[in-house]
Amino acid sequence: MRYFIECSYDGTPFQGWQKQPGKPTVQESLEQKLGVLLRQKEIDIVGCGRTDTGVHALHYVAHFDFDGVIDPDLVYHWNAILPAEIAVKRIVPVADAAHARFDAQSRTYHYFMHGLKSPFLINKSFFCKRFSHLKLEDLQQAAQGLKAYTSFYPFCLSRSGVNNYTVDLKLLEWKYHNENELIFSITANRFLRGMVRLIVGMCIHVALGQLKESEVIQSLDRQELLIKSWSVPPCGLYLAGVNYPN
Repeated sequence: MRYFIECSYDGTPFQGWQKQPGKPTVQESLEQKLGVLLRQKEIDIVGCGRTDTGVHALHYVAHFDFDGVIDPDLVYHWNAILPAEIAVKRIVPVADAAHARFDAQSRTYHYFMHGLKSPFLINKSFFCKRFSHLKLEDLQQAAQGLKAYTSFYPFCLSRSGVNNYTVDLKLLEWKYHNENELIFSITANRFLRGMVRLIVGMCIHVALGQLKESEVIQSLDRQELLIKSWSVPPCGLYLAGVNYPN
């Protein structure tokens, strides 16, 4: 049978989701511990997508196949041996053809940044030293300009290995969490490598007057790199939701 799992994780100690030789990853940790519990030497867990080094997940979905009987207390036992930074929320039986990655209709990311130095937000939010110079309306206007486009080559990291830059953006929203914290939310059917962090960097540059909106439009029209791009730190980025057909 095939099972979907829902989990969350603090990406700080991991080199992203996907397994890499000799490096700690979320996927490898989940697979190793589940293999122990199911007494199965090799088990493959397929994720809904990749998250990069240091990126977090509030809601992550993956699937695995298992022919035996699942212990009703598997979630409890799995969490007991997983690193503290990973938490499995639930396991759900699904149709054999269900796929955590290919069936996802959209994904939502949040990016958190703050302007008041806090030891409690280290590795959890981006400390923006020029926070007080940012205006919400300028950030939002810079983001909204992207909704007129469907191809986003300027917001894809180089050597990403893709040749399709088409993305259906559904939501782009900046809002205050409190007077010293901002959250950027973005929803789309798919994301290019590094896309969200590059978009956040662009919005900040535009709001600070370091990049003109006309220059962003020109790069999108011509599908060429921005004259000034910035991939903001990964610590503020969270996969917040994955949407599937009912």
